[in-house]
Amino acid sequence: MATAALAPIIDVARLHELLDGDPSASAPLHLLDVRWALDGSKGHGTYLAGHLPGAVYVDLDTELAAPARPEAGRHPLPAPADFAAALRRAGVTAGSRVVAYDDTTGAPAGRLVWMLRALGHDAAVLDGGLDAWDGVLETDDVRPAPGDVEAREWPTTQIATADEVAAGTSLVIDARAPERYRGESEPVDPRAGHVPGAVNLPFTGNLDQGGTFLAPEDLRRRFEAAGVRPEQEAIVYCGSGVTAAHDVLALQRAGFPRVRLFPGSWSQWSADPGRPVATGANP
Repeated sequence: MATAALAPIIDVARLHELLDGDPSASAPLHLLDVRWALDGSKGHGTYLAGHLPGAVYVDLDTELAAPARPEAGRHPLPAPADFAAALRRAGVTAGSRVVAYDDTTGAPAGRLVWMLRALGHDAAVLDGGLDAWDGVLETDDVRPAPGDVEAREWPTTQIATADEVAAGTSLVIDARAPERYRGESEPVDPRAGHVPGAVNLPFTGNLDQGGTFLAPEDLRRRFEAAGVRPEQEAIVYCGSGVTAAHDVLALQRAGFPRVRLFPGSWSQWSADPGRPVATGANP
């Protein structure tokens, strides 16, 4: 029996099925912990305080991103060889399944899951993250046997450049908070505002009051109200390409197939004085 592909977002009941030996899942399963905070307050120490059994810690800043530089943004995609090495260090094997989680909104885990899915690797975010887990937690530092995944180039079908964002042929979505989109606040990047023509769909709007993803039909209504259409490509950006992945996965969950991520995001765009900036509530 062929293994059924994972949806981009799975709940804890589905995770238990996978852990207990889902008959449709012949592939190995890897649990990856991607707890992270912009201010550095979360990381390996947070993982050691309690994590899902067997989960391996992955560092977003050093393993899911290359060093920051103005022309590529604060969290550029790592070189293919570097990302493959990080996955092998985490024990990920070719043809396996990955479920990633964090302890916030699902955005840090979503960054890893989007990267894996962009490369054709079966992966999903655990909806609700650590808070959704109803089993025991462990405190050991899991060091698995090395994996065997090989480096693969980042596909242009999944990634957009700044020039492609500027071309105006795709619907551009800004996943940041409204005040940053409007240009009223910019705590991190060189200039305040947004890409001209971009619509604001903050990634937090993908979640319900309990912190789990909205149902696919509710997400679809949200995106359709903003002008997203299946026949038109959408390009998503945020501050540095992390929370934008949350919108990308939510769009996929809602059934929109033509979605790309602009990895450099606002941190790259705003650092280029030749790129125009819009402010206010309108695109």
